[in-house]
Parts: sequence; structure tokens; C-alpha cells
Amino acid sequence: MSSSSVSSDKRQHIIETAYTLFKRAGFHATGIDRIIAEADVAKMTMYRHFPNKDGLIVEVLEYRAKRFDHQLDRLAEESTSPKRKIETIFGWYRRWFGGPDFHGCLFAHALAEFGNPAHPVFQVAFRQKNDLKRRLRQILEETMPGKQADSTSAALLMLIEGATLMAEMGQGDAAIRNAWRAAATIIASPGLPR
Repeated sequence: MSSSSVSSDKRQHIIETAYTLFKRAGFHATGIDRIIAEADVAKMTMYRHFPNKDGLIVEVLEYRAKRFDHQLDRLAEESTSPKRKIETIFGWYRRWFGGPDFHGCLFAHALAEFGNPAHPVFQVAFRQKNDLKRRLRQILEETMPGKQADSTSAALLMLIEGATLMAEMGQGDAAIRNAWRAAATIIASPGLPR
């Protein structure tokens, strides 16, 4: 194995270790020394790959965003109608909420911990939320005009975000079930004000 692939593997291992720690304990509560210890890497290795913690957090969020997008891309291939595609996204959330490793939304936590819109961590988290809204809008544009798809996708994102918060409070099943019912009503009612 070449030294560049070993270096790439170490980098990815650090990202995955930090991801696990950040989602369980938070960004500010997780120190670099703990990440180094859990990843079992030398301090010099950590700083060679990530000169500062904010840079590592950005990489972790980008890693998680890519995984999420890939999962939704795969699910979208299985669905045919726009309504079914959106229902599949809500189904992904239902499964996530019920999983043993659910700790809430890493992006929402990043927005809460890094409240400055100019901060790179805030920007990555904000971009992920906008990308989800864009995905929903693109699906909806198959069945409704652009402005209506835009406002409907915003409403669906709010339902998803609210359900995620309720899931953190231990009410995930009811929250996503009710969110999907509301979403299905919104999607099926083109005469509702947008």
C-alpha cells in the first residue's frame, strides 16, 4: 500500500472517529485530545491532516452530507412517483429515528453550536439543509409550478426538522407519522395557499 493511501486511510479514520464523538457529545464538548486518543493516532498525524478543530468539523459535516445524499439517491432510484419519492425520504427519517445510534441531527447541532452565519461550520450545515430543500423542490417540480414547489419544499423541510427535534425528545414514531400525514395533505392539496 502506498504512503498516500495509508495517509488517506488515516485521514478517513480520524473523520469517522470524530463523527462518532461529535454526534454523541457535541462539537465543543469533544476535545482534540479525545479524538486523538479514540482514533489512536499521533498528535502530529492529527495536525498534519487537520491543522485546527474547525477544519475537522467542516470535513466531518461534509462527510456526513455526502453519506446522506448517497443514501437518498439510492432510495430515489427505487421510487417512481414524486409523492412516493418524498414518502421514501420520510421513511428514511423514520428508520433513522428508530436506530440505536440516533443522536439527533448533526447539522442542526452545528447550527446551534456555531451561531455565526459567517463561520465555516455554520455554512456547511446551512448548505446541507438547503440541499435537502432543493432535493424536495426538484421532486415537487415534477407535479407543480416552481414557486409552489419552492414553498411546499420549505414546508416539508420544516416538518422533517420538527419531527427530528421531537425524535430527540423520544417521540420519533409519532412525530414522523404525523409529519408524513401533514406532508401528504400538503402535496395532495394544490389549492392550498402557498
